[in-house]
Amino acid sequence: MSPSAMILNRHVPGARHALGFVFLLLLAVPARAQDTLTVSINEAIRTALDVSPEIATEQAGVDFAKARHNLAKSSRFLTNFEATSAHSATPGLENPNNTPTDRLYLDPDVRNDWEDLNLFNRVEVEALQPIWTWGELGGNIRAARAGVDVERAVRERKELEVASRTAELYWSLLLTEELFRLTGEAGDIVAQAKGEINRLLDDGAADVDMADLYQVQITEQEFNQRVVEAREARRTARSALRRQLFLPDGSTVAVSEVQLLPIAPPLEPLEVYQQRALENRPELAQARAGLTATNALVDVARSDFFPKIFVGLTARYGYAAGRHRQRNPFVGDPFLTQSVETGLGLRLKLNAAQTRSRVQQARAQYDEVRFQHDAAHQLILFEVEKAWRDVVIAQQAVTSREEALKISRQWLLDEQINFDLELGDTENLVKAVRDNLTLRAQRHEAVFNYNMAVLRLYEKTGTLLQRLDSGTLLVTE
Repeated sequence: MSPSAMILNRHVPGARHALGFVFLLLLAVPARAQDTLTVSINEAIRTALDVSPEIATEQAGVDFAKARHNLAKSSRFLTNFEATSAHSATPGLENPNNTPTDRLYLDPDVRNDWEDLNLFNRVEVEALQPIWTWGELGGNIRAARAGVDVERAVRERKELEVASRTAELYWSLLLTEELFRLTGEAGDIVAQAKGEINRLLDDGAADVDMADLYQVQITEQEFNQRVVEAREARRTARSALRRQLFLPDGSTVAVSEVQLLPIAPPLEPLEVYQQRALENRPELAQARAGLTATNALVDVARSDFFPKIFVGLTARYGYAAGRHRQRNPFVGDPFLTQSVETGLGLRLKLNAAQTRSRVQQARAQYDEVRFQHDAAHQLILFEVEKAWRDVVIAQQAVTSREEALKISRQWLLDEQINFDLELGDTENLVKAVRDNLTLRAQRHEAVFNYNMAVLRLYEKTGTLLQRLDSGTLLVTE
């Protein structure tokens, strides 16, 4: 009897559990269809960043903040600059005494002639230029500029989230390819064992009976169930990455790597990663920009305690046919106007109680952001420490699994040699094969967990996108 057939003898239950463990780890393997798009992890992340509507939504917030900043800057010059026009019908003049047009105001018999209507047009232009606002204009500009930084930080947070999610989906597919190959080997073992047992039964072998056949048939049915589960899970996982990349429904996405390898950057001291996080985490950048914005708004609210100095200009021009301008500074025709008024002015809000309340509100908002900044500072330090220690644990798990797998391979080789020499024990061979399959699956899972731990460390330090741009995101041994 061959070693593969001996795996499912009267000790089949143990082997069956090993195969079940392997099948439970299966997720998906992308099919190589004609319209398959094969991407690397860098290409997958970049594509996801380019097409993600979540990032586009945050970018719209950045654009809105930029427009608000431009509005604040434009308010420094001609804060109020507008023109108003009026158009109507006006009466002509009834001059029974034929008084000269420049002396009409002296003739008491001159009247409006409502039967002779003419078109009246008037244009009025007003302009207001602030001279000194006690920090109101400058504060609004600083707050708006900081608002742009706040929205940019929000967008960067979303970019980190999308990049991390895409990398996890990518490595999940790569993990399933490894496990699927392992599943194929397990399926071959089941088929070989069933054929070998049938042959031995036909030959009338004394150490094989129908119980062995029943056991392998049960294992075969369990294997068929796992195949269906793996197939449906494969479709789900394939669809997840495809939709993350917003590919057409008829397309298929596949990973370019053929082997799941651990990322192998030299693990630096914890303090180095914490310092990077303090420099790169968008949450802290958002909080710092929020402090700048709210502090500027305190100055804006406080400026209402003081009078604002401005220069204003008003120009009016009106004309109506059939009317005549009177050359007298004390006499005017409302339908014939031409004037320019300009000068300095002061504007002061007299309700000091309301101003004081607005200042208190602005200070409360500043304190709220300051406390949020302090809390985020401590939380980020803890998140980085936890992520760093998770990498250490995951790294040791990979090392332990690889060492255990080396031992298992040596054990399996020894058992196969002993069996070929008819010196081995069937039960020991079964255990060796079972443990080898289990450890190979556990090793792949350990590498996946390690890579995800490194990814989370990059995310928590805010350097994930930097490594993507520099090409150091995926460095393998």
